[in-house]
Amino acid sequence: MLNIARVSQGNPVHFTATSSIAATFDWTTSIAAGATFEESPGTNLFGVDIGASASENPTFQIIPITGKDFSEQILEPFDEIAFQFHVFPSNNNLDRVLRLMVAGFEFQKTDGSHAGYFANDPQRPREYEMFRRIVLHLDWLNENRKLFIRPLVFDKVVVDGLKVPPRGQDIIKEEGITWTRKSDGSYLVTRFTAGRLAILNFDPMAMTDDERFRLNEKLKKNPKGHVYVDIRPDGPGGKFPIRGTLNLRSVFQILSFVGNGIESAPEFDVAPDPRTGENIRDNPPVTLQIHVASTEPESDIAWVRYRGKYYSVADTRWDRDTFAVLGHLFETAIGEIEDVGIPITISK
Repeated sequence: MLNIARVSQGNPVHFTATSSIAATFDWTTSIAAGATFEESPGTNLFGVDIGASASENPTFQIIPITGKDFSEQILEPFDEIAFQFHVFPSNNNLDRVLRLMVAGFEFQKTDGSHAGYFANDPQRPREYEMFRRIVLHLDWLNENRKLFIRPLVFDKVVVDGLKVPPRGQDIIKEEGITWTRKSDGSYLVTRFTAGRLAILNFDPMAMTDDERFRLNEKLKKNPKGHVYVDIRPDGPGGKFPIRGTLNLRSVFQILSFVGNGIESAPEFDVAPDPRTGENIRDNPPVTLQIHVASTEPESDIAWVRYRGKYYSVADTRWDRDTFAVLGHLFETAIGEIEDVGIPITISK
């Protein structure tokens, strides 16, 4: 939230990571009892002493993310594995994930060549409207269980024409290896392979193994931050055919999109394409609404104070869930810090 506020005012972002946390905890107790007896009749004197003490000493280091780590974790676009991770768990966040993670859609011709680009950028209204309609169409297909989001799987040929069957220990070493004997007596050795991710309006398993392999070979030419989409005319939702790639953003680009949306580049309402079916579940005009006020928000929502203003997430179910997705994206992007400079050590 703090970096969103920074971006909205044109200031640079700042990220830190906690490298180590150490704590010591001491607990001691003592008890003593004593008594004094007098020979003559009188009062017997007893004394009891009970004591306990506890102490803790937590120490942790905060490391600014800089250099190579900053480039790889903050500036480098997400890859399709991260995209798949955030779409698959519940499969009902597709619209949020697309509007947050995707910088734009690149239409492609049948041979994979460039046909046009539509940015997820309100400062380019015509492109932004088309992008939003693509997202709504994909989400509508997904809600109606007509969308397939999965890696292309196939048996990749390792060796063809082997004269003798492979040894058992070789198959054990190589995971996914299988072999079959051909009609000419030679052996075909293959490995089960999961290739590039594809979003389709048909089941890729209906394709032949060779078709999936050839499609994957074509998709390998795309950068790892591109996710292939093919909504074919002869399938569900085919009245609005879509072929191309979703170009993924980086953490910095996502924060810039949300921060700039507060004032300098606000989003606006976009209606679904007429070719998209009815009953669109959610279509708010803003991907993540951030309120700015001079007083602290009253509701229990995420907020931060920056330069005299309070920045808070809008108190709606859509915005709370979208902010949670943003948090998950950040957690998956920030990994182990290697380029460690001077850490900040805090101890108590």
